[in-house]
Amino acid sequence: MSTKPDLVITAAFDPVQVDELRKHFTVHTVEPSIAGSSLSARGIDELLANAEVVITELDRVDEDSLTKAPRLRAVVSCRANPVNVDIAACTARGIPVLTTPARNAEVTADLAFTLLLMTVRHTSQAERWLRAGNWSSDDVFAPYSLFRGVQLSGRTLGILGGGAVGRGVLRRARGFGMNVIVYDPFLPVDAFGGEARIAPLDEVLTSSDIITLHVPLMEETVGLLGARELSLIRPGSFLINAARAALIDEEALVNAVAERRLAGLGLDVFWQEPTPTDHPLFESDIVTMTPHIAGASDDVIREHSRIAVDGLTEWREGRNPRSVKNPEAFSA
Repeated sequence: MSTKPDLVITAAFDPVQVDELRKHFTVHTVEPSIAGSSLSARGIDELLANAEVVITELDRVDEDSLTKAPRLRAVVSCRANPVNVDIAACTARGIPVLTTPARNAEVTADLAFTLLLMTVRHTSQAERWLRAGNWSSDDVFAPYSLFRGVQLSGRTLGILGGGAVGRGVLRRARGFGMNVIVYDPFLPVDAFGGEARIAPLDEVLTSSDIITLHVPLMEETVGLLGARELSLIRPGSFLINAARAALIDEEALVNAVAERRLAGLGLDVFWQEPTPTDHPLFESDIVTMTPHIAGASDDVIREHSRIAVDGLTEWREGRNPRSVKNPEAFSA
């Protein structure tokens, strides 16, 4: 009979990292679910009864789940922000909650920059036009005039948020020869050396040719860009949001698009998802949209698996994991 502690994985997980965990745990894998339901409703009561560690992504670790897992000693949420876990309930039981910070930073930066390129070069509109059979020999040069875009080299990119994703976008922008200014009130003025300049929000808005959002969503950042801030963006500039929709006031943005105060808008996130097909932004020819796919990559699974195993290694060795959300649980 194994003396290794039981570990239950309900998240999508890299098999290589599962094998790594088996060196120290008796691992039970459960088919991942996208329902976002409570672990207590997954029909795995016997596994939960013996589990000392649970690794989850979408399943909720709530009070009912914790009641069914009396031996639980640690929870890993394969997310940067463990919104699927009742942190207070875990802390009260002395259960640390580990996270996987920046698990999708690189693929999100990839998508954000892809969306930026699609928006400034009108590639979605051009593809739809082409597929609709509009390119004819009567005017072979029509697309050249209809879909004129801007080059990135020499233009200024304003990045709102200098965290992992913002830094990834910065690296990509520099590779395209762009000048970069960053708004992040938590960073020192020399955070990026000669690669980018830190500036106040209003200056970034008024000085940038393209603005992209990468700040976390919290109480202080809801509506970060409202009617006043959007009015500061100079006409002919582009706005990209692959972070969170609530960072921008929806009504103010719809008005800015309707009045064509922007040259283009690129969105991967929306205030209601799925987005209603009658949303006014669907009607605009200056809006490029993707259906919240920034983190849609198998590489994210490999990355959050690696980070989760690293965190559990620290925990198993008696160290406080760097990725723990509730360090106070260790003294509870």
